[in-house]
Amino acid sequence: MYMTYFPRDFEAHWVVVDAQGQTLGRLATLLATLLRGKHRPDFTPNVAMGDFVIVINADKVVLTGNKLDDKRYTRYTGYQGGLKVETARVALSRHPERVIEHAVFGMLPKGRLGRRLHTRLKVYAGGMHPHQAQQPALWEWR
Repeated sequence: MYMTYFPRDFEAHWVVVDAQGQTLGRLATLLATLLRGKHRPDFTPNVAMGDFVIVINADKVVLTGNKLDDKRYTRYTGYQGGLKVETARVALSRHPERVIEHAVFGMLPKGRLGRRLHTRLKVYAGGMHPHQAQQPALWEWR
């Protein structure tokens, strides 16, 4: 009789990723992989076993081509005619954290697991973060 392996004891690590000079989409795929835990040998799809990820220098992320002017972020206020649209250039200047969060959250699963993984992503526009007590390791680009 075969027994299905289910990881019971796993430790979530804290990782710092520097977004300076990185392309938005490639950075988002790395962050989604780290949050899901797909880089671990004991990955289980229905368990939130990924790492806590801290992103610094979010304001220095790069969009290639004409995406700064062509890419649009929309939101709806709930009122008639309340569709708000802004380009990526405006969104990066106002709130660069949301641009990275929007790209990563689209790559995470929808539902309870995805909402739990959302809380593990911490994005900061500058080079400082308030999570020194967790002793995060700096992610080395390969």
